[in-house]
Order: sequence, then C-alpha cells, then structure tokens
Amino acid sequence: MKLFLERPIIFFDLEATGLNLVNDKIIEIFMLKVNPDGTTETYEQLFNPQITIPDEVINITGITNEMVKDKPPFKEKAQEIADFIDDADFAGFNSNKFDIPLLAEELLNAGIDIDFSSRNSVDVMVLFHRLEPRNLAAAYRFYCNREIENAHTAKADAIATYEILIAMLDKYLENENLADNDENNLIFDNNIKSLSEISKYHKTADLAGHILINEDGKEIFNFGKYKGQYVEEIFTIEPQYYDWIMKSQFPQYTKKIVDKIWQRVKANNNTTEGQHNEEINY
Repeated sequence: MKLFLERPIIFFDLEATGLNLVNDKIIEIFMLKVNPDGTTETYEQLFNPQITIPDEVINITGITNEMVKDKPPFKEKAQEIADFIDDADFAGFNSNKFDIPLLAEELLNAGIDIDFSSRNSVDVMVLFHRLEPRNLAAAYRFYCNREIENAHTAKADAIATYEILIAMLDKYLENENLADNDENNLIFDNNIKSLSEISKYHKTADLAGHILINEDGKEIFNFGKYKGQYVEEIFTIEPQYYDWIMKSQFPQYTKKIVDKIWQRVKANNNTTEGQHNEEINY
C-alpha cells in the first residue's frame, strides 16, 4: 500500500559518537526522500565529528576515526542538509527520541534553525510497539496461541512465563536460522546460562543497571555526568562523587556495589602510598 503524501517525507537514520544530545556528534547521515509523486531522492554523508569516536561506537557502526578524518565537519554540510530537508516530514526508527533531537541540535550549532514542530514525524519503532504490544499477554498469545486466564495474578503470570519460554525453545530451536543469529551475535539454545546472557541488553554490576561492566570487565557509570567513564577512575579523582551517590536515592543494592568499588579504590590507594613510603625509606 502506498503512503498518502501531501508533501515529501524523509526516512533517515543517524550514527553518532554517543547518545548525549549535547556533547555527542553525528558521524553519518542517510536520508531517503519520498516525494508525493512516488519519486525518491537520497542524501548520504560521513562527517568528521572533531572528537574521538569511542571504541564501542566503532564496534557497532564500523565507522572508524581513520574513515572520517578527511571528511567535512557537520557544520560545513549543514546548509546542504537543510536544503535537502526543505519542507519535508520525517520518519525513522526511534527518531522522535534520538535522531530528530540530535539533528536539530547539530543544525542549531551550525546556525540553522528549523521548526521541527511544524513537521509530521513518524517514529516506526513507536508504531511497532503500539501495534505489537510487548507485554506478557501479547507474548502468551503469540507463542502459546491462547489467552492467559486470570492475567495479572502472580500465579497465572508466573506459569504463563514458564510456558512462553518452553514455547520459545520449541519455535526457535526447530529453526537453525532463528537459533543462530550471526548478525546479532546471538545463539539461542536451551542452556540457562546462555539464555541468561541474551536476556540482558547490557552486563551490569548492579541490578538496576546504573553501573555497567564493559568489554574489558571494568565497571563504568551508566548515568549522570560521568556516564561511560570508569567508576574507579572517577572515585580516585573525585571522591566526593562516591559520597553523593551514597546520600542520593539510588537502590540499596546499587549502593552496595558502589561501596565495594570504593573500598577497592581505597585499598589500591593505601597500597600505592605504602609502596611510595618504602621507596622513600630506601
């Protein structure tokens, strides 16, 4: 079915150095403009963000610092992008929460103010979640092909969860292509350890996900002004941040993990000071 268009609509996606709308920068944009007469136009560009692209972003996007070092900064192409956008509407996947706000930020930094509030913006991810609910009842209906009786009672929901997992195993383990998803580095089997691993979007040090464990096995902050930075390093240079966390409204389990890291930092500092004193004695 064709889209009913009164003006062009741009399907677009951004890749960026991170998720911070203030400090992170666009490193790639692709726009597909669909016109009311059915014709299409495209715009594609890599940018030099003028800051280092983090390793985790390189691993996800495949865009390296070497690839963008000779590319123009966004500011040099901002007017060209604004001209391509013209009076078009927008569409993307998670675009209302990330892509459009970041694009607006970069354009404003280049001195171009586009009134996005006057444009229609279709977020396909939101449509997907609303049309295909991601809740227990929907999962039970999809995998078990029936409705939960006495839904939202603890007993019914717990039993339904067990039945959904068994139905998932039956569905996906019968199909090798679904069970072994190389694109997402996901292997689905009936081993509880592997099921536990793929149940997590991130490896966390605490239960709430405020402290993550990166690929090197180091704890990093997942919130606040030091998001993405090593917890140990921040506690070493700014011990007051530990005090602030312990006095703030974080879960007790998070505080427990934070305190363990703090004790480790103190022990390391004491060891370093002791070694320094021994060197002086010599």
